[in-house]
Amino acid sequence: MSRSLLRCLAAAVTVAGALTVTPSAALAHGGPTPVVVDTARGHGNVVSFTFDDGPNPPDTLHLLAVLRKNHVKAVFCLVGDQVKAHPEVVRRIAAEGHTLCNHSLHHDNLSLLTPEQVTADLTETSTLIHQAVPWANIAYFRAPYGSWGQSPQIAADLGMQPLGWRFDIEDWVPPGADVLAQRIRDRLTPGAVILMHDGGGDRSQTVDAVAQVIPELRAQGWRLTLPLRRG
Repeated sequence: MSRSLLRCLAAAVTVAGALTVTPSAALAHGGPTPVVVDTARGHGNVVSFTFDDGPNPPDTLHLLAVLRKNHVKAVFCLVGDQVKAHPEVVRRIAAEGHTLCNHSLHHDNLSLLTPEQVTADLTETSTLIHQAVPWANIAYFRAPYGSWGQSPQIAADLGMQPLGWRFDIEDWVPPGADVLAQRIRDRLTPGAVILMHDGGGDRSQTVDAVAQVIPELRAQGWRLTLPLRRG
């Protein structure tokens, strides 16, 4: 099944160097839970920007420049294959203060895998991220296509909070930056976690849309925050 078809279906039904945390230890310290979070931190007009399928130069680098100019911190959901190909971009993401998220090794449908296979996949992905940025905290995990299967509990056991979204701007078939920006305006609700993409293809239109809407949101009193720490 193609990646585009899986995404559409998901939208319709809307370690060397890697630290693992047992469920009891995580809960004892207020750590991750298996509950998928889709809500931004704070109250009122808050929103979280999250970006999937990177790192992907040059689009990720352009996006980082837009976020830096506007003093916005976001979550980057990294695919292991892309991390391995572009570790220097992962280092840039982390160095600029953004939050890292494990988005699986190959962007597979994890609901089709056994728990042992999911654990191996997430662990290897985290290992690749830590090879690029040994000091980084991988705060979240997001299942490709929103096909969670048994991955939320496994991610929590590995110290990562499962991260969902309120809406996806459907930028995997780029319709133009103006259309994408309008989708953000039309679908935005207080507390929303927004799913966008900086990887998986040419995402220059997504970056341009983000550059359009951030000043507008700020002018309207919106605050751009990170997602909740735990479910």
